[in-house]
Amino acid sequence: MSGILVHLMRHGAPQEPGLLLGHRDDAPTPAGVARCVTRSGGLTFDRVISSDLRRSSIPAAQIAVSRRLPHERDPRWREIDFGEWDGLAPQQLDPAVQAQFWDDPETHAPPGGERWSQLCARVGEALTGIHGASLILTHGGAMRAALSVLFGFDHRQVWAFELPYGALVSLRIWPGENLPAAQIITLDSGKPA
Repeated sequence: MSGILVHLMRHGAPQEPGLLLGHRDDAPTPAGVARCVTRSGGLTFDRVISSDLRRSSIPAAQIAVSRRLPHERDPRWREIDFGEWDGLAPQQLDPAVQAQFWDDPETHAPPGGERWSQLCARVGEALTGIHGASLILTHGGAMRAALSVLFGFDHRQVWAFELPYGALVSLRIWPGENLPAAQIITLDSGKPA
């Protein structure tokens, strides 16, 4: 079996970059939308899936319309929930508390936010439902959670992947009983080498 081709693309730049944007529903910039549309141009897929948040769903809808493909909005592809930190600039947080989160997002989740295992569980559930070549417009945290679920990387390892706005990770996934097996085909930050 040849597996299923899945492209994970991070949304384009939001209106206010540099903030901790989890479930806050900020719109993308027109340039951010255009970047995603352009980056999708050479990809092969039969359907478009996105987070239900506008910074992912707006470019996904444009891509789907231009290709005459279905577009499914799935909240399981949302960014990690930053809880009380959502929408804040990192400089507004106590550096020690923020460092604890980045060091151990499972034990030190943001107040009212989501633990790393919760993010991985919902993204893992979304991965098991993919049945055809797909473009998934999502968020940096959800992309890292997918890599963690599929390849067993821990949170420290996935933070090592640079995933700027518009980054693309293409995978071949083989469905399985519990979790699919996968292979990374492309990891492209979109930045010149």
